[in-house]
Amino acid sequence: MARPKSTEPTEREFVILEILWQRGPSTVRDVYEALSEYEKVGRTSVLKMMQIMFEKGLVKRDESEFSHIYTAVQEQEEMQTQMVGRFMEKVFGGSALSLMTRALAAKGASKKDSEKIQKLLEEMEKDHDSSK
Repeated sequence: MARPKSTEPTEREFVILEILWQRGPSTVRDVYEALSEYEKVGRTSVLKMMQIMFEKGLVKRDESEFSHIYTAVQEQEEMQTQMVGRFMEKVFGGSALSLMTRALAAKGASKKDSEKIQKLLEEMEKDHDSSK
């Protein structure tokens, strides 16, 4: 039985999305040039990846010009939130505590990040208390 096609970006597709989020609407050539700074990649390979991303609904394509212009369908933060939510459900049974515990155990947190996390938790507690 064939595995259903995923609509989530692969690692390589996520790199292309990062480029689109940083640069904004871009041609295949723009993306190819940005990718070429980090790794050896063929222009036709970039074109094929972006066509697949279009079919998956990850990017939209403006075909009004000779060189098609690609744009990420979702904002970076929106996609990150969705992906973390799905990951948290699949791997941690929906537990934010388990996710955060594992994330901090794996990478730790700088003093600055720890302070931001603490502030975020305090704000969440205030929001929770005010919604009662």
